[in-house]
Amino acid sequence: MVDILLMRNLVTYCQLMRINQPGGLFLLLWPTLWALWLSGMSAPPLKVLFLFTLGVCCMRSAGCVINDVIDRNIDVYVQRTKSRPLPGRKISTQKAKLLHVSLLFISCLIVLNMSMTTILFSILGLVLTWVYPFMKRYTYFPQVFLGISFSLSIPMAWMEISNKLPITCWLLFFGNFFWVVSYDTQYAMADRSDDLKIGIKSTAILFNCHDRIIIVFLQLLSLMFLTSVGLKLVLHPIFYFAILGALILFIYQQFLIADRQADRCFKAFSKNNWVGLIIFVGIVLSTSSF
Repeated sequence: MVDILLMRNLVTYCQLMRINQPGGLFLLLWPTLWALWLSGMSAPPLKVLFLFTLGVCCMRSAGCVINDVIDRNIDVYVQRTKSRPLPGRKISTQKAKLLHVSLLFISCLIVLNMSMTTILFSILGLVLTWVYPFMKRYTYFPQVFLGISFSLSIPMAWMEISNKLPITCWLLFFGNFFWVVSYDTQYAMADRSDDLKIGIKSTAILFNCHDRIIIVFLQLLSLMFLTSVGLKLVLHPIFYFAILGALILFIYQQFLIADRQADRCFKAFSKNNWVGLIIFVGIVLSTSSF
């Protein structure tokens, strides 16, 4: 009986941290890996790679937990989120907050091994993690805040490897930023009908019938910035095949969201991990010795 209860609690905590849904974790991890490889034009030291990977895992989980704590009275009205642990009353708010603090403590121990500049960026990331859940209540641009939050690992990683923040770092930052805003708008399109009923704001609601064309524009901006990174660093031509692969996936996503059906919009969103993977493979091959 005790073992069964323990297992149920473990599953609930995993659901709260979204360990059972690793898609979001990888969307945060890809730009971190891009920066780690590009900043040194080679594979990063194993210690740095381990610290950043663990840090991404902890901060993504911490972000999911605090988002659910703040949105617990909203999620119950959204079809996709009403069965989550907090709205489903599978765990108390106090325990969720304790889990959030524990994850932040681990993240703090990790970042203390890094430079002061990286620590300052991590503080900004923490503030954005706390602020982001409130943005959907007061502004139509929560996706913009998420884009900044999901891109901060780029200057952090770049600083740790090269001890500087060149223009190439910021080109990569904006390439990722526009990509995040585009895919999180697709994510918001899946919840648009529920969000309109309960008064939640998003770029999907703001863009309305222009959502698809604006997503295209954001995706093209992302590819333009990523291409400029390749040109600036004189990457191997294979990198541009990765950019082409990302473009093909973006075109496919447009077909998926054409009728704006919630399940197809969510499917389009989920395909973005392939975009991140393809670009990462292109970067790894471009920075390897042939």
